[in-house]
Amino acid sequence: MNFFRGVISGQAAGPQPSGAETIQKLCDRVASSTLLEDRRDAVRALKSLSKKYRMEVGTQAMDHLINILQTDRSDSEILGYALDTLYNVICNDEEEEQDESAQKQADDLGLQFTDTFIQDPEHVTLLLTLLEEFDFHVRWPGVKLLTALLKNQGPQIQGIILVSPMGVSRLMDLLADSREVIRNDGLLLLQQLTKSNAAIQKIVAFENAFERLLDIITEEGSSDGGIVVEDCLLLLLNLLKNNSSNQNFFKEGSYIQRMKPWFEVGDDNSGWSAQKVTNLHLMLQLVRVMVSPVNSPGATASCQKSMFQCGLLQQLCTILMATGVPADILTETINTVSEVIRGSQVNQDYFASVNAPSNPPRPAIVVLLMSMVNERQPFVLRCAVLYCFQCFLYKNQKGQGEIVATLLPSTIDANSISAGQLLCGGLFSADSLSNWCAAVALAHALQDNLTQKEQLLRVQLATSLGKPPVSLLQQCTNILSQGSKVQTRVGLLMLLCTWISNCPIAVTHFLHNQENVPFLTAQISENLGEDERLVQGLCALLLGICIYYNDNSLENYTKEKLKQLIEKRIGKENFVEKLGFITKHELYSRAAQKPQPVFPSPEQMLFDHEFTKLVKELEGVITKAVHKSSEEEKKEEEVKKTLEQHDNIVTQYKELIREQDAQLQELKEQVASMTSQNEQLQATITQQQSQIQQHKDQYNILKLKLAKENQGQSNSQGDGSQVNGLQTEELTQLREEVEELRKQHSLLQTQLGDKDALISSLKSGAAQTAEGPAGGSDNTELLQELEALRSQVQSQSTEIGQLKMERQDLLRRAEVGSSDTLPSSDSSLDAAKMAELESRLGAQTSEMERLKAEVKNLSESRAELEKHLDSTTSTVAILQTEKEKLQTDVQESKKEQDDLLMLLADQDQKITSLKKRLKELGETVEDEDDLDTRDQTDDDDEEDEDED
Repeated sequence: MNFFRGVISGQAAGPQPSGAETIQKLCDRVASSTLLEDRRDAVRALKSLSKKYRMEVGTQAMDHLINILQTDRSDSEILGYALDTLYNVICNDEEEEQDESAQKQADDLGLQFTDTFIQDPEHVTLLLTLLEEFDFHVRWPGVKLLTALLKNQGPQIQGIILVSPMGVSRLMDLLADSREVIRNDGLLLLQQLTKSNAAIQKIVAFENAFERLLDIITEEGSSDGGIVVEDCLLLLLNLLKNNSSNQNFFKEGSYIQRMKPWFEVGDDNSGWSAQKVTNLHLMLQLVRVMVSPVNSPGATASCQKSMFQCGLLQQLCTILMATGVPADILTETINTVSEVIRGSQVNQDYFASVNAPSNPPRPAIVVLLMSMVNERQPFVLRCAVLYCFQCFLYKNQKGQGEIVATLLPSTIDANSISAGQLLCGGLFSADSLSNWCAAVALAHALQDNLTQKEQLLRVQLATSLGKPPVSLLQQCTNILSQGSKVQTRVGLLMLLCTWISNCPIAVTHFLHNQENVPFLTAQISENLGEDERLVQGLCALLLGICIYYNDNSLENYTKEKLKQLIEKRIGKENFVEKLGFITKHELYSRAAQKPQPVFPSPEQMLFDHEFTKLVKELEGVITKAVHKSSEEEKKEEEVKKTLEQHDNIVTQYKELIREQDAQLQELKEQVASMTSQNEQLQATITQQQSQIQQHKDQYNILKLKLAKENQGQSNSQGDGSQVNGLQTEELTQLREEVEELRKQHSLLQTQLGDKDALISSLKSGAAQTAEGPAGGSDNTELLQELEALRSQVQSQSTEIGQLKMERQDLLRRAEVGSSDTLPSSDSSLDAAKMAELESRLGAQTSEMERLKAEVKNLSESRAELEKHLDSTTSTVAILQTEKEKLQTDVQESKKEQDDLLMLLADQDQKITSLKKRLKELGETVEDEDDLDTRDQTDDDDEEDEDED
């Protein structure tokens, strides 16, 4: 222990050992000590030296610390010291006072020690096993150490965890830890784990990560939450971005619906905290990930449908029109709404119906366009509005027609501002950025829509008083010829190319102006500077479109004459070279990557994404069209006509085949219907034949009976015939009485079954309440009464059966008397028996009524017993409620204890940092570790003195 006194306290006489020597001695002590307390003290000393002597501790103690993790699993304290020491060695803490070279050296050191640690993959597996320990002093440093390893060597650690059994599942358990410190650091760990690894992302998602993360976001206050909400959102972005499997799982799990409450904002949106702005920004990015244009069209459409059905789109539009929303949140909301409605007709129709809360109300599209053409608005906001307008018109011919209609003379309303008026105002304003945005927006209103291209030719503009109006097409070419800014001319040329492409009528209108073709040829043929090359390329594209889509309706500007003009004034090779300037421009490839217009500065805003597709489609065909001779074009036209004729013939045959298929299908349905009808008729005929046969058999039987009766009547006397007639009437009456008795017997049997069921239920109720303090004797008496009642009912049933047998005997004897003449004495005897039978039946009926009354009394007694049972049940429920309340108190006490432990850990960190600061300021501070070591050293010294 003298060694510790000399090393730690620094008060021993003689030369002080160097840091490397001290660490070497501590490592030897860790390796050779047999007592756990000695090893624990040595590891604690290494922890205290690990930050100052990072290189020495990492080089000399790494293997010893790993050995501690393997062998001393039973002691959580030494495990915690070892994990903290490894974390200090491997982690690259960014300190502000370090310069770049020192920081780079520290990063290299952490990377070096990380490589040393993961040379054996079993070390990472060992660390995963330690994370299963619930002890705070083991689990927390283990989480931090694994996070540091992932930061330094992410792909290698990911590979080891991926092949480790239950590796990812162990890490997912951290999110369920009741200690917030561990849970929050677990979020940071999972962020590093899921970076750029689709396999791990899928495993984490299927380990119920979405459910847990959304629960944490809700518990922390959603957008009003703190840094924990931000960490959860970053992890969700890692799991969903560019991972179609997880996106589908997120949608199928109905998690999109749980995003709607995030975007509920109040009327007063002033004073948002920076954390809330960050959280809401990430939430909007999460929505955009689900509907990104780079996703598959089917998946995007499905998510867009879900967002509309659950009201998420409506909530985003509410933020869009709200006041006081920060500018960057408003910009991101516009971009999010853009991608939610892009290509979805239902969502686009809803967005068209949204009105801004102004007086009078204006459509949201008009309000947004006002911001786009206003040069005082931020550049990113104007780009976002343009993207929103483009997405609204994407594959939306209905919306395109509504925008163009606001420019037509018949629909212009002088009392209100329309989208078309704003676009025209921006197209001809003095701001070049407004010119470009308005031109691109108007081009999207014409994209792939021949009808609107032709309708836009009707638009007339009043230039000045006293002058006739000019067409919109002519005004665009006039501004081009005036030599405005490059950005303005590029925007107008893109609009014209989009307008007249695939529209021969628009080409004819453009060529009808005698100044347009000479202007284009002059622009293309000149040798201008680098800035004008793009304009030259666009002019070449516009002239090439005039050739390719020319219907030769103008004699002076047919395809052949335009090509001759190019060959004489420009040269075909020069023309093709100028046309290639477009795709060679550095900003062309950037715009072609994604639909959203993202530019670092307004000056670089030159190309539109959809226009790059048009250039790619037309560049090759225009080059071929310019190089073709007139004979080749004639041959191509003949081939086209022939192909069209063949196509028409094929189309006619296809229509004929479709009609025949329809007729064949209809005939098949008729055959099936008639077959079913035939089967029904056959079944009816068979049934009727069987009925006829039965009727025949009955007729033959009746015929034989009638013959016997006629024969008997001829042999009998006149008095006998009267007696037989009388006996027949009595027989009919007896049959009716027997039938009535049968009905009464059935009714009594039903009542008897009901009574049996009631008796069984009363027995079960009596058995359940027989243990009550006041119900024992009453229940016994009730059971005895029920048994007596049941025996009486059974006796009544037996007597009714006897009556039934006697009635049947009388009926049989009566039937026998119908064929043979009975003596008068037998008839009187039967009448007496019938009277006696009727009296006995009346007595049985009265007895049954008495039994019903007794059953009613017993039912009332059972109701009282059930009331007593209900009161007992309520008492039990009260006791159960008190038990649950006590359990809740116990859980709250446990949670408060965990919070206290975390507060103590935070306090310990703060004390450590303050002591470090005091040391830096030159103050003498004694660490707890030092005090412990000194106390133990003093104890050892005292023992040595006693031995001496």
